[in-house]
Amino acid sequence: MERYLGKHIILEFYECPRECIQDSRKVEEAFMEAARVSRANIVKTVFHYFNPHGVSGVVVIAESHFSIHTWPEHGYCAIDLFTCSEDLDLKKAIEVLKERLKPKYVSAFEFKRGTFI
Repeated sequence: MERYLGKHIILEFYECPRECIQDSRKVEEAFMEAARVSRANIVKTVFHYFNPHGVSGVVVIAESHFSIHTWPEHGYCAIDLFTCSEDLDLKKAIEVLKERLKPKYVSAFEFKRGTFI
């Protein structure tokens, strides 16, 4: 049986409406909701707006982190969801992020981190 320390999901959101991914407050609210619905234990958040456009942010959770970097001028978001807990519902978190950030296309990759034989 393969054992691992964490699950890392990398999401790429394409063709998001600019108004959904340019406002750091809106992006932070989306990530806070995603963390809550996944049953994560939120420790702290930091979100920053870059002038003239773009947001970078992280929700530090007891189980690891959720992070995002946006390029509103390209309608693109790079998202990481990392957890060392099997109890989080990352599918629900992803659905919230899709609902709030409104991508037309999504690509997702899942990695097991810290694998042991």
